[in-house]
Amino acid sequence: MELHVGQKATLSATLSEEHVRKYAEISGDYNPLHFDLTFAEKTKFKRLVVQGGLTTGLLHALVANRMPGPGTVFLSQSWKFTAPVYIGDTITAEAEIVKLHETKPVTQLQVTVKREGGEVVLEGEAWCYTLAPEG
Repeated sequence: MELHVGQKATLSATLSEEHVRKYAEISGDYNPLHFDLTFAEKTKFKRLVVQGGLTTGLLHALVANRMPGPGTVFLSQSWKFTAPVYIGDTITAEAEIVKLHETKPVTQLQVTVKREGGEVVLEGEAWCYTLAPEG
């Protein structure tokens, strides 16, 4: 795929209790904010939230599968969470190319993740490197 500045791609997912459980099994993140409703109700979130890794994981899938595409890995990430993502939310990750390196397969992306309805839950930038198979 030929890449260009201004090009965008998106990827959406609805995050469930099952996603939260599986992510905890893999990562060890059993924070009560994700599992204990009584605990979560006493916080400013008032509800169970998904792990941040599930939100950022959607960005990993976006760059690896959509744009820049297969073989792409993150070199660096700088983003902030601006709102919680709750179990049952549908979120959409969006990446826009803001810079392409002249001599290397390196791409700078502006990234956002929004909740259904348009509320931004994550914003920032990332640098990616796209590896091509040898031979």
